[in-house]
Amino acid sequence: MKYQTVDQLNAVADVHAEAAVLIASRGQRLERWAQLLEQNPSRRLSALAGTEYATPEVRERMRSAGSPITVAFEDPIFRAQGLQDDTYGEAKRFFELSDWQLHEVVCHCHVGANLPARWAASRVRAAISPGSGILAWLRSVFMH
Repeated sequence: MKYQTVDQLNAVADVHAEAAVLIASRGQRLERWAQLLEQNPSRRLSALAGTEYATPEVRERMRSAGSPITVAFEDPIFRAQGLQDDTYGEAKRFFELSDWQLHEVVCHCHVGANLPARWAASRVRAAISPGSGILAWLRSVFMH
């Protein structure tokens, strides 16, 4: 391995000092994702079609260019932390979300073919504390 100074690396690479910051917890990752979405709240993002109907194998590989997951993948810090692509399965793994939680963020059945980034941000934030709110209570009543 060849030793290079930071100045030498800056000359040949896009170095981000903030990428060294560890985003350790699930909540921190989700909050950062929501903040990234809120940077351009009116940006129209593409939704994924039929996540709830796809087999687990197909759902894992689902993606849509310009989706809320794409916004996360565009972030160099998330990529440095291990986000490998903008697929449904990778977002589920990286953000530690259930299928139901990720469905709420990215599926077209709630908003049609596209959605504003601010809406996706609010759904990401809802996943930070999934046990709160009237909808969580109603879901628990009908799901159990």
